[in-house]
Amino acid sequence: MFKKTPIYLDYMATTPVDPRVMEKMLPYLLQESGFGNPSSKHFYGYQAKDAIETARAQVADLFNTEPGSIVWTSGATEANNLAIKGAALFYQRQGKHIITCQTEHKSVLDTCKYLATQGFAVTYLQPNSDGLLNIERIEQAIRQDTILISIMHVNNEIGVIQDIAAIGEIAAKHGTLFHVDAAQSAGKISMDLKQLKIDLMSISAHKIYGPKGIGALYIRQQPKLHLVPQIHGGEQQNSVRSGTLPTHQIAGMGEALYIAKQEMLVENERLLKLRNKLWDGIKHLKSIWLNGSLNNRIANNLNISFTDIDGEILLAALKDLALSSGSTCINGQSSYVLKALGIDHKTILNTLRISIGRFTTEEEIDFTINNICNIINILHNV
Repeated sequence: MFKKTPIYLDYMATTPVDPRVMEKMLPYLLQESGFGNPSSKHFYGYQAKDAIETARAQVADLFNTEPGSIVWTSGATEANNLAIKGAALFYQRQGKHIITCQTEHKSVLDTCKYLATQGFAVTYLQPNSDGLLNIERIEQAIRQDTILISIMHVNNEIGVIQDIAAIGEIAAKHGTLFHVDAAQSAGKISMDLKQLKIDLMSISAHKIYGPKGIGALYIRQQPKLHLVPQIHGGEQQNSVRSGTLPTHQIAGMGEALYIAKQEMLVENERLLKLRNKLWDGIKHLKSIWLNGSLNNRIANNLNISFTDIDGEILLAALKDLALSSGSTCINGQSSYVLKALGIDHKTILNTLRISIGRFTTEEEIDFTINNICNIINILHNV
């Protein structure tokens, strides 16, 4: 066997913590340093608060925005809930219509589903067969009572990149708030929030080599945007999101995004080279199909289907590769993302999501190509 443990090819599900991030986090877990409650008015609290504000500045710097626009959350799922519910409930007197896409993350779709039970109307746009939204359809869907558009930047299954710059311009033109789920793009695609017309943006640390359990929501400051809080019980973060802040996780997230800013261009070039090598090595296989646009796609993702091979058998046969059949957030259900692209149920079940990352080596890509090709050829001859 190539190695004792499978090759990790599921970086869109989560990433390992970068050792540099871990080193940054450790002091805030130990008694000798900044373990204190950041709200406490003593040495240990001040140490913790300083670390949090340093990290806030690091996150803001990545997106060219003000530190005061960053609100810590437990992750992108909470950030999505806070953004969508918080904005909808605060601005509902101006209208109760929301626009989103059928291929959004469940934390967006289920939040919209909840709001529909509270009297809101939701339009779910269908993407084109390549996973990209038709910009004209977004503008056509806007009504007089539309208060929010929520579109993810990079899809967590098929990796396609939506044109958030164009969507933001349309939203601004119509006076509609624009929320972006950037969990899969933050630290991987350059974003300048002084140029983009984005009002709310959700990000997560564990998708970019930071710790799990921490994320953030960007909230536009000028003109000031208001949200109805979703967590009550404290005055932290101006009561927008109450709760004692986890200093070590926040310090880790700040460091992860600082590293991402320094290394993004070089890392993307390397990942794109490895991703293209992988695709070139398997695209000749019989009955293989690439899901989603190849050109408008994040550098580390491939989503492929086989039209005549059982997906469960294929995954079991590829035991030396740690990859998934789709999003880790849908509990084994058939992919609604691929269904929205018009792909038939049988093919959806025969799908693999391959996502590489910072610690993927060229040697591992070579092994993956050989492994997939050998297994597919064996299964075709069974």
